[in-house]
Amino acid sequence: MSNRMSKALPAITVISVGPDFPTATLAAELPRANALLDLATKGVPLRALRMLDQVSRNWLVRHANAHLGEIDAIARMLDRPGTYFLSVNYEWGCTCRVGPSADHASSRLIRVLDWRTPGLGRNIIAANVEGATGSFITLTWPGYTGVLQGMAPGRFSAALNQAPMRRSGGFLAFDWAMNKRRVWGMPHGTPAHLLRAVFERAKTFEEARRTLIETPIASPAIFSLAGIAPQDTCVIERTEVAAQVHDGPGVAANNWQAAGWKGRPRGDDSAGRACQMASVELAFDDALPWLQAPILNQYTRLVAIADAKQGRLMAQGYEADGAATAVLHYSA
Repeated sequence: MSNRMSKALPAITVISVGPDFPTATLAAELPRANALLDLATKGVPLRALRMLDQVSRNWLVRHANAHLGEIDAIARMLDRPGTYFLSVNYEWGCTCRVGPSADHASSRLIRVLDWRTPGLGRNIIAANVEGATGSFITLTWPGYTGVLQGMAPGRFSAALNQAPMRRSGGFLAFDWAMNKRRVWGMPHGTPAHLLRAVFERAKTFEEARRTLIETPIASPAIFSLAGIAPQDTCVIERTEVAAQVHDGPGVAANNWQAAGWKGRPRGDDSAGRACQMASVELAFDDALPWLQAPILNQYTRLVAIADAKQGRLMAQGYEADGAATAVLHYSA
């Protein structure tokens, strides 16, 4: 799990795009997208993928999802099963921290993304999106329509964690199926599409915070948000229609902090990751000295540090055997 020398590793591709960034990144990186889909759907029967696609698209149609046309276009470009299901579903673990910089001149976000699918770390791209409200950079994959993490220079940085799984009184597989069934009955957008809307439309930390608290979503989620002032940080825990807000410096993994909220934690050792992240220094350091187990594990795919006041982002892709890309240093 050691960090390889960055000079021997490929760079993270940076693509400058407009509001249509999902289709634009897909057009630019179609072979990469197909390679990722090969890995994500390996071993899954085509019949099952087609069924999941149909259920997912029916849900998008039933609730007039704003991104349906875009996802339709992506499905046509890829021309293979799995596109709709993978556009609206995710299975990951994450660890985040928000707080002031060491000199208390700004606020910062640290993000570590874990995902079982191999290849996501070495195929991460940085989409520099020019939107109506301002630019933002999102660490993403070609054709992905949501936003999982990003930085909007002069506005805020934010990331999305998967929330604990509701328990339905059964085994893990049964709980998973019941949670998916609940999602497909919800008339709201996905948490990843909500975070995209925040980056596209919110002009300030306060507006982003309010939107993430008040907007109904299709499934529970945890948002970490850092503005530009050192005191402008929070972790927002969400169910579909309720929110628990932890203002100030904080950490987020895949377990609830809110009293009385219960669920099955996601990923490996969620509580241990959160505890370790609480002591991490919010510094831009290529060596990432704090990146140790359990925060670092075989499923780690991305590490990122963002400072919206400085317009600065640092990121590196990871795979099971360690660093998979060179460190990206982006400045607006």
